[in-house]
Formats: sequence, C-alpha cells, structure tokens
Amino acid sequence: MRQPSPDASAVPRDALDPCVRVRGAREHNLRGVDVDIPRDTLTVFTGVSGSGKSSLAFGTLYAEAQRRYFESVAPYARRLIHQIGAPEVDSVTGLPPAVSLEQRRSSPGSRSSVGTVTLLSNSLRMLFSRAGDYPPGSERLDSDCFSPNTASGACPSCHGLGRIHRTSEELLVPDPGLSIRQGAIAAWPGAWQGKNLRDILETLGHDVDRPWRELPAAEREWILFTEEQPVVTVHPVRDADRIQRPYQGTYMSAHRYVMRTFSDTKSATLRARAEKFLTDAPCPVCEGRRLRPEALAVTFAGRTIAELASLPLGELDAVLAASAPRTEAARVLAADLRARIAPVTELGLGYLSLDRTAPSLSAGELQRLRLATQLRSGLFGVVYVLDEPSAGLHPADTEALLDVLERLKAAGNTVFVVEHHLDVVRRADWLVDVGPLAGEHGGRVLYSGPPAGLAGVAESATARHLFAGPPSGDAVAARRVRSATGSVRLTGVRRHNLREVTAEFPLGVFTAVTGVSGSGKSTLVGQVLAQEVAGRLTEADFPVRRLVEVDQKPIGRTPRSNLATYTGLFDVVRKLFTAAPQARERGWKAGRFSFNVPGGRCETCQGEGFVSVELLFLPSTYAPCPECAGARYNAETLEVRYEGLNIAEVLGLTVESAAGFFAEVPAAARSLRALEEIGLGYLRLGQPATELSGGEAQRIKLATELQRSRRDHTLYLLDEPTTGLHPADVRVLLRQLHGLVDAGHSVVVVEHDMEVVAGADWVIDLGPGGGTEGGRITACGPPARVAASSAGRTAPYLSRALGL
Repeated sequence: MRQPSPDASAVPRDALDPCVRVRGAREHNLRGVDVDIPRDTLTVFTGVSGSGKSSLAFGTLYAEAQRRYFESVAPYARRLIHQIGAPEVDSVTGLPPAVSLEQRRSSPGSRSSVGTVTLLSNSLRMLFSRAGDYPPGSERLDSDCFSPNTASGACPSCHGLGRIHRTSEELLVPDPGLSIRQGAIAAWPGAWQGKNLRDILETLGHDVDRPWRELPAAEREWILFTEEQPVVTVHPVRDADRIQRPYQGTYMSAHRYVMRTFSDTKSATLRARAEKFLTDAPCPVCEGRRLRPEALAVTFAGRTIAELASLPLGELDAVLAASAPRTEAARVLAADLRARIAPVTELGLGYLSLDRTAPSLSAGELQRLRLATQLRSGLFGVVYVLDEPSAGLHPADTEALLDVLERLKAAGNTVFVVEHHLDVVRRADWLVDVGPLAGEHGGRVLYSGPPAGLAGVAESATARHLFAGPPSGDAVAARRVRSATGSVRLTGVRRHNLREVTAEFPLGVFTAVTGVSGSGKSTLVGQVLAQEVAGRLTEADFPVRRLVEVDQKPIGRTPRSNLATYTGLFDVVRKLFTAAPQARERGWKAGRFSFNVPGGRCETCQGEGFVSVELLFLPSTYAPCPECAGARYNAETLEVRYEGLNIAEVLGLTVESAAGFFAEVPAAARSLRALEEIGLGYLRLGQPATELSGGEAQRIKLATELQRSRRDHTLYLLDEPTTGLHPADVRVLLRQLHGLVDAGHSVVVVEHDMEVVAGADWVIDLGPGGGTEGGRITACGPPARVAASSAGRTAPYLSRALGL
C-alpha cells in the first residue's frame, strides 16, 4: 500500500496526533488493514462494490467510535440505546466521536414525514402555537395540539392518519349467489376459524344454506356489521373418523374481523388479505388534514398549518418571507424556520413538502434530509460518516452537496464519505482506495493519500476511471445509434407534478430519462409508462409482450431471505442434497435441508444461526448459536455431504466459488453465471437479504430475469440502476443492459450518471427544476441533440460526458 505521511509541518510538536490510525482491521473481508487518515479533512473511501470500503468506514471506524461512546454511558442507560457490535480490529487511535448518516434499508413508519425527519414540523407547530391567528375567543393551543401524532392534536375520526378504511357488503360478499356454507362471506378466515363462525351462525338460528341475496336485508346487515359478540354453545356435526365435543363459540362479524386483522396483525400476508376487503378514502371529518377542528381554525399568513405543510419547501419559504410578522415572536419563529429550510433546499430537496411521508422517499433523499439537519446542529470536532450521499442526485445537485460537505469540514469536523461519484472523489482532500476487486479478492488498502497520488497505483480500478479523459468528438460521432422498431406514446399525462405531458418512448432501443431530483422521472416511467404498458399487453397489435420492472426494494425483509432463496438456486441445492446417498438412506425430503422449517434446522436457534443473550439490565446482544455455531442446521443434517461439502458450507460459498463448484449442474450454473456476469460474484449464496444494498438487490433481480431465456419482446424499466456502483461495475451492468437491447428488447432507465446517458440511443430530459418547477419535458432525442439544448439543466453535463 502506498501511503504518504500527512503533512505535519504546521502542527505544533505538543499537539495531539492529527491522524486516525487503524491497525489490524479484519471486519468482513478486510485483511488486517493498517491505515492512517488525517482528521479535519474530507476523506473519500473508494473501491469497487464489495471491496471492503464500507467495512472500513462504517464497520470499523464508526462502529469503534460508537463502542467507545457506549462505554462512557451508565450501564442502565445503555439498554435504552441500539448498540452495534465491537469491530474486528486490533486498535484505532485518534478517533473523535462519530455521527453516521447511512442509507438505511428500512423505511420509517407511515406517520414519519419530511417534517418529522428534519424536525421542521416542531418549528412550524411552535410558530402556529405562539404566533398564529386564533378565532376570537379561542384559547391558545399548545404546540402538541398541532401534531397529528398526538392525542391532543389528531383528528378523532382517523386518529391523525388523514384517511379511513371502510368496507361494504359488496366487498365482503363478492358473490351473493352463494350460501354462507358455500363461502359467500369471502372476508372470513379460512380453515377451522371460518367453519367455526359458520357453525356459530347456524346455532344462532341463521340459514347458512340459503343464497346470500335471498336473506333479509336486516339479517345480512347484522351478520356482516354487528359489533355484538354473542357466545353460544356449538354442537358441531360429528365426522365419521373423530368425535367433536360441544364448545363455547364467540361470534365476530366480518367487518369486525377484517378491521381487527388489518390493524393488529403482524403478518404481512394476513394484512394484505384484509386490505382486499377495504376501501381507502380521505377522512370525511378532517378531509385528509389529520388534525382536530380547533387546530385547523388557527392560521398564519392566511393559511392553516395543514395548507403550509402541503407546500413544497421552496414555496413555504417564500410564504414565510412575504409574511409581515406582527409580533416579535412571529418574527423570530418565522426566521428560525426559514433558516432550517435553507439547507434542505440547498441540497436540492426544495420540491418536498413537510407532510410528504418518509416511506415514499428514496434512501438518498432520507440521507440528505438528515444531512441538512446536521448543518443546523452546530457540532464540531466530530467525524461524519456518510454512505454515498450523491445517490439519486443529478450532477447539478451534486455541486450543492459538495458545498455542504465543505461547510461541515470548515466548521471543525472530519468528513468520511463512502462514494463512487467521480466529481465527489475529485473534491476530496484524502483518498482511501480499497480493493483491488470484490469479496475475497479485495479487502486491502491500495492507497491512502491525496487524490493525485492515486494515478500511480496500477492495481486501482478507481485510478483508471478517475484519470481517464473525456471521449473525443470523433468517438461520439462514430457511436452507432440504434433505430427504433416502434414506440409507446403517452399523451396528456397529469400525475403529481407532471402537467399535460406528452412523451414518446421508442422501442427496440436504450432510453435514458434524466432530470434533477423531483422533476417527475420516476412518476413518468415507474407509474405512468408502467401502467400504460401493463394495460396493453393483451392487445394483439401491441408490440410489447412482457413488462419487467426492476426496482431497488429489498429481496426480503428478514435474515431468512437470502440470495439463494430469491434466485431459486436454493431449491436446486436442496434437491442435490436430497439425492445424496446418506439422505436417500434416511428417507429425507427436500424440506429437511431448509432452515425455515422444523426437521433439519437447529432448534436451539430455530434456523437463525444466532441467539439473543439476555444480560440482566444491559441490552440484549446476539451471539452465534452454541449448538450449531452459526451453521443453522442440526448435526444430523450436516452429516450429509454433496461433493465433500455440507449444506451450511455450500451456503457459505461466494457466487464465484459456487460457479466452479456447480459447473456440472446446469440449473445452478445458469443462475450463478447470470449473477457473475452482472458483477455480484463476491456475494455469498446464503447472504441475508438484510445485508444487501438497494443496488445489489436490484442487480439480483435483474440477474434472476437474465437467466431466463425470453424470445418475446420485453420492456425493461429500471430506476437508477447504477446507484451504489463503482464506474467499473457500471460498465459491467451496461454490458448486460445493452445486450438485452441487441437481443431485440427495449430498456428504459431513470438515470443520473451522465456516462450511462451518453451511451443511450434516446434521451428524455425532464425539468427544468424539481417539484412545481419541473414536470415537463425540456428536451428529447439522441444524446448529442439533448446536449445541445439550452432548456434543461442536464445539457452541460451531458455535453461534457460526450466530449463535445
């Protein structure tokens, strides 16, 4: 590793060590890494996906800073704080307290919003409480009375959600020609519980064999909607093979069952089933505004708090600026709120409104909102660790992000950034390049020093892209642009901020949709285009026969979901183990080799591989299962081997290693080859879904699709597929996407990477701004034509990527 010594000439001899020094880091794939990083710098950690840069920045440096902080906290208080494990490292010195701004994979709850994430809602509520215009004779309300998340503020009808769920006879009984015994009440549960409710009704004297439509209206109303819960003694009909004794049964109406299941169940499947029997509509009491009438009667600048919370932040700032405060409290509170809005709009998020729900935001938007909040915190002397803050950003917005990072540093902080965007890398004071490749072929620090010094590191994939010049004009002119074989035309589109948009998407080519954050790209492609195509697939003359949407949502929400289960590879592996001589002798079926069901799994940890350890008044911690040592299976199951490996050892293989191991198994080799070709050879087969990034999840979905041989014309829609990818990995991905087009299919990507856009056949640019300032097409055509346009903000960056 090449590592220049930080310049200490300006540091007094008696000053503290100016560096963070790591010795022997072994987290994940790191190989005993030693590295020195100067404090008070903007340091960028680079490397291909899976190289180990996040393991160094987050898994080692941030984890160690957190561990030291928790050591200083009283033991009783520690149990109230989520703790992360101690990293695998010999020593870390010179490390200040750290603040992590990761791209969290789990979204906040539906009550969380832009206002709650940024704390702007607190300031707005205080403004209305202390400086609002109250109706004559009204009492002044506390700030909590303006929150839909408190009992004193929430609308009593919808409990502050703004929407209510209702059901109807038509939803609960879709086929009134059936009798209750035949299953007319579709909303009832199945199996024994549904039969129980039918038997109770029969005991109560209702005719369960008469067609539903022939029952009296009053009787139908009671059966479906009564809140009564009568208890009766049921004498079930005796089956020939068993005796069923009388029991006490409690009746529950179909409406009551659906509402209770929808609100209380922890099962996503049961909740989804209940949702089919409900309609979702704005609350008739608060009209979707979520608050009590007393709060909605108070105004500021002539508007209610609900009206101000629904404005894009840029517009809200303008309203506050134009208001004429009548009191000192109004002036101070309005000025404070505007000061808090400023960093959010500076980061290109002025199109968001305070009431925009957090689950509807991208991971990049959430991270930038938290970053904007940190700008107001006034902290100094800390380490900020950021995870790809440029994700989802148009190049124009990236410049504002860089200014924000520089301000954090100028305030006396150290900024560590895991990043792939080359413009961010170029602005760094210090680079730590990890590699050279991913997984077991990475985990080494190739270089640590000023960016210019990376040019001399031959092994570095980052260096090859960072110091490559733009393409020449001749190369652009020589690029072959494919001709369209047809098109899908959208006219008069009105959704979210799209206003009477007419767009034509050519088929048989690679199309890139660009524009700043919030300009309407995802709405146009992921919603309108997707729905239009899906609705026309059955038309005989429609050229597209299949639609494939590849998003960045997790492939599973628990550690039980993994790479092998999602791709179907696990089914192949279990069949191979079932066919092994030891398994055949014992009569084992494929279920024996699943860690999700009893039988072959370790029952001590129930197939999790780890157990929770209660530490009295300290928080619970997790440790490898003492019975299976993390293997997830019991000892008997692990005795069965295929080609020398047991099932746990096979799940521990990387995709690259497994490709060689299963080379003679066509069903497995096909899946593994697709994963390798898309740059995921470093992942383990049993890697839990919760450990995968959004970009990795998207590429796994794409690889799963690529392994299927498709002849029908397919339209692939991808939302920012290069998110989280090193430029070297981007080229691997693009090779696959362009291969789909060459095979006769169509690809449409929403994208910010100008290198990707420059290589497209057709570009549709939306804007010119975000929110209300966007929502229209500013330019479309081949990349060179869009680059020459002066209407949008994409042109200058695309022109640079094209070398024009």
